[in-house]
Amino acid sequence: MADGVFNLALGRIAYYGSLPATNDALIVVLLKSSGLEADATLRDHDTLSALLASTNDECDATSYTRKTLSGVTVTVDDTNNRVDIDADDFSYTSLGGASNNTLAKLIIAYDPDTTGGDDTTIIPLTFHDITLTTDGNPVNATIPTGGFARAS
Repeated sequence: MADGVFNLALGRIAYYGSLPATNDALIVVLLKSSGLEADATLRDHDTLSALLASTNDECDATSYTRKTLSGVTVTVDDTNNRVDIDADDFSYTSLGGASNNTLAKLIIAYDPDTTGGDDTTIIPLTFHDITLTTDGNPVNATIPTGGFARAS
């Protein structure tokens, strides 16, 4: 397992990262380790709905919600001939407790309409390995220096 970009997002990730629509956002979805598809299969899903209709299961631990990323930036680096997509770190004040999950993937997805869309319109962009068993404690996610994705 590793980090990667979904096939549909290849070549488009900088565009989606620029948040081109009026009510759009980048969101975080956590996936359980149980039933998780291999990366080569996972990356073929074109919508969040398709990803979750397969054997992949979204986190349902106590206090879990999908997170909206803030501070999203797209930086064109002409010197290194690439584009870096970054966002602020995020956290859960409490994740799990009464109901817990063992988690293995963090998905960053583009939601083109946060006011009325659904999983059929959400486009998965990147996937990242995580190793986490929820237990009711705080969870802090640190976006690496340089961002969560790079297109070159």
